[in-house]
Amino acid sequence: MTDTLPAPAGSLADVLGVLTGRRLTVLTGAGVSTDSGIPDYRGPDSPPRTPMTFQQFTGDERFRRHYWARNHVGWRHVHRTEPNAGHRALARLERDGTVLGVITQNVDLLHEAAGSQNVIDLHGRYDRVVCLSCGTVVGRDELAARLDALNPHFADEVVADVEIAPDADAVVERTSHFVVADCAVCGGMLKPDIVYFGETVPRERVERAYAMVDAADALLVAGSSLTVQSGLRFVRHAAQAGKPVVIVNRGATRGDRYATVTLHAGTSETLTALADAL
Repeated sequence: MTDTLPAPAGSLADVLGVLTGRRLTVLTGAGVSTDSGIPDYRGPDSPPRTPMTFQQFTGDERFRRHYWARNHVGWRHVHRTEPNAGHRALARLERDGTVLGVITQNVDLLHEAAGSQNVIDLHGRYDRVVCLSCGTVVGRDELAARLDALNPHFADEVVADVEIAPDADAVVERTSHFVVADCAVCGGMLKPDIVYFGETVPRERVERAYAMVDAADALLVAGSSLTVQSGLRFVRHAAQAGKPVVIVNRGATRGDRYATVTLHAGTSETLTALADAL
């Protein structure tokens, strides 16, 4: 199935009819983590957002300072979030041998926290920071300590302005006085180990994800609008290979035309039901 009309919205029974007896690769998006308290960028109830681009981050000190100020506050929230029933269901399906692995567009590491072992963090992970000059990678908790020392009490003072975003970010209005930390090794620019808008996913990571799709009998998409090409390409790839594609999401997605079945539902309850049935 390629450029056809979208599959009509189905039921849980329809989903089970497609997936039963098949080994699955799962592609997840922000909708999987909403029940853990991390909002979705593109869900039907999400406010409009304009994420910072790689070019803005690297090219403008004001953007970079604003980003790190927001991230410094948001880190405290995301660091405390816990996996929800959907994450736990996928980990159970992997232990049972039904799920081969998870390709996630999220950076929150909640799949790993829930017990999933074979996870490709397509867009990176929020708990690491990389120097764009020398390549040194440090833990985000280590950077948090440095930022606390450079900006005493900042996170506590601005908590009233905070709105957490899906990439461990937060919206903070008062950031002009925030002091940004440089690389402790070479003094270079630090950046979260996350793929920004305007960046490309490392090729090796993409190839591993394609291989995971190829190894499965079907692809299950959970909680992604598939708006960006980085996730949609795997749906297209599976469909072109003749593999069934099931999409579970609240609302229509850009990949619906490739789907065998679409289910407009929440991921926590649906994935739990699938784990019980499969």
